[in-house]
Amino acid sequence: MRPRVLLAVLLLIGLGLVLAQEARTPTHKARTGRGQLRRRGRKGSTRQRGADVPIRLKTLLLNDEDHTGASIFIDSYRTVQEMESSYNVLPGKKGACQYRGIAMFDKAVWSPKPCITCLCTSGKVVCDEFTCPRLHCPITIRLPGECCPVCTELVPDVPEISGDSPVPNDPGEPDETEVGAPQSQEELDELLRKEEEDRREEEDRLKKKDEERRRRRKEKKLEVERQRKLLEEAERQEKEEEEKRKQEEEKVREEEERLQEEVEEVTAVEKERQQMEEEQRREDERRLMQEVEQRNLLRSLEEALESNSEDTEEKEEEEEVRLRGDVFEMLPEPSVEVQVLPVPAPHEEDTMRTGPSLPTGCVISDIAVICENAKLTSIPPLSIPELKELSLEGNAITTVPVGAFNGIPNLERINLGKNKLTSAGLAPQAFKNLKRLQRLYLDGNLLEQIPTDLPPSLEELKLNENKLHGIDEGILEDLTSLVTLELEGNMLSEGTVDPSAFHSLRQLSYLRLGRNHFRTIPQGLPPALLEIYLENNLIEEISETAFNQTTNLNIVVLRNNKLDESRIAPLAWINHRNLESIDLSHNKLYQVPSFLPRSLVHLVLVGNQIERIPGYVFAHMDPGIEYLYLSFNKLDNEGIDPVSFFGAFHSMIELFLDHNQLTSVPLGISEMRSLHFLRLNDNKISNFEEESICDPLKNEDSHLVMLRLENNFIDTRKMSPTAFSCIISYSSVVLKPQKIK
Repeated sequence: MRPRVLLAVLLLIGLGLVLAQEARTPTHKARTGRGQLRRRGRKGSTRQRGADVPIRLKTLLLNDEDHTGASIFIDSYRTVQEMESSYNVLPGKKGACQYRGIAMFDKAVWSPKPCITCLCTSGKVVCDEFTCPRLHCPITIRLPGECCPVCTELVPDVPEISGDSPVPNDPGEPDETEVGAPQSQEELDELLRKEEEDRREEEDRLKKKDEERRRRRKEKKLEVERQRKLLEEAERQEKEEEEKRKQEEEKVREEEERLQEEVEEVTAVEKERQQMEEEQRREDERRLMQEVEQRNLLRSLEEALESNSEDTEEKEEEEEVRLRGDVFEMLPEPSVEVQVLPVPAPHEEDTMRTGPSLPTGCVISDIAVICENAKLTSIPPLSIPELKELSLEGNAITTVPVGAFNGIPNLERINLGKNKLTSAGLAPQAFKNLKRLQRLYLDGNLLEQIPTDLPPSLEELKLNENKLHGIDEGILEDLTSLVTLELEGNMLSEGTVDPSAFHSLRQLSYLRLGRNHFRTIPQGLPPALLEIYLENNLIEEISETAFNQTTNLNIVVLRNNKLDESRIAPLAWINHRNLESIDLSHNKLYQVPSFLPRSLVHLVLVGNQIERIPGYVFAHMDPGIEYLYLSFNKLDNEGIDPVSFFGAFHSMIELFLDHNQLTSVPLGISEMRSLHFLRLNDNKISNFEEESICDPLKNEDSHLVMLRLENNFIDTRKMSPTAFSCIISYSSVVLKPQKIK
């Protein structure tokens, strides 16, 4: 019984649920349709708001088509999750609706315009307008088909202080949203017409904006294309410059090879000349030896003849006595004998002069003994008082004892170069007793200090290529007659040379200090100095006092150092009246130095980085510069002013501007009336004006005997026929070969 009752109860509950579901179905479908339409209208607005804040929508007061129906008020609210109008459909007569000639079924929902949703309920039309939220952005647009405008640039949402309460107003009180709502169909149509106009304007604005965006995109594309072309052009220029640089390097290398070949040729010629001189010297020595032998032979013959004459006289006397004793005695027949002269023996005097025999290769004369490269390990003991020259170069001599030169006290010249002498192996007074010694050559040994107790008669001392570390005070004080001092290829510096080391050298005129470690000009140079050579050092500065005491200087050589024009003091040498030649090649100069000596005649600036010749830099010189060498620099036409050579037009004899970056012949060349040699080869000259070399307004010949213009970019076919009319001989002009761009 109990199961049956339970089953009946369950069936009743199921029937009640089915009936309740059927009762709710129409209302649920209507609400669902209206919610979907509202959500479709609110799609644009949902994208613009960052926070879901409930917004109250407008309530429309709409009449039926005949404007006789009762007013219906619908309040719609948007929840946190979605915006949806809640229609409060009052119960009434069910039936269809007429809207603009169209029949609408009961509960039908449609949207005649964006943001407006209508519902047919009980034969009446009820419409609800969606109120768009307020946007906090400077520019808004209305997209086609959308209800609400959207921001073109999003701005942060800020809380809106409107005073509205989230609680619904009292239905009996008037609502603010009713103010301004359309009261009739005409107002609704006007509102829809305005919205259509706004939509069209918005579409036009969007179209213009889209066109502007396309225009900007096109401009950007054109700009990118222009940048790409500029980049390609830059890369092309860089490649061309790289090719030019490689070509220039190749030409420089070829020029260096050519110069090397020339140097080798000159070296070969010089070597051949030295060999010829050596052969001539050997021939002279051989001839001298023959003369000595002939003199010895003649002396022996004379002595033999004297002895023979004495024997003859004795025989004649004997014969005369015999004839006087017996006149009838028959004379014996004379026997015919052939006399053979004996080989003369060496005289005792000659044996005393030479002492023991010398090695093969030694040459001996009356005043000289030359034993070069004879593998000697010590100085041979000689006893030749009249000997004036002893050359033992290129041997393996390690010591010079005290009495090494006792047998040859009148020596004037000693050459001990290229041996293995050390300061310990050189006796302190080895040269002291040579009162007539004038020249002492000790090059290419292992000496660490200058020998002491050298004779005061010494005029020339060479200590090149040794291991000298310094020059102490007083070590040269007795050499008052010294004229030439050569100390190249050692380890000297301004810190190891005493400032008073040269003080006593009153006659010193020629000083060589190249290939050492000097960073500045050494102090204490003697006043009588005429020539100083400081090449291949580390000199970076020339102070005002560097040459204060050497006012007689005539030649200064400072090539292969680290000088730049800013480290040369203005008063370093401008007031020197006798300084005629300066060599500053292969330094770090960027322009021709100013404040050069007034008396300068010869200036060498080869192999620097010179880019400019300042104006009037030679104007103060008297009588004027004659030889200017600026090869292998970085000169271009902008670096040469019209007055760069002012003061040298009347005096210039040789001007070398080859291996630079000139594009035309510098101004002022045609004004140099004394110019004999001009080198402009290996530049970038392409523009060759008619008046570059010869002035057509002056009817006079040039003194040029050599003009070199090869390895430029000159088109010889376009040159004027009178370009070299002032040059006497056209063979003096070298134009070929030329480079091709």
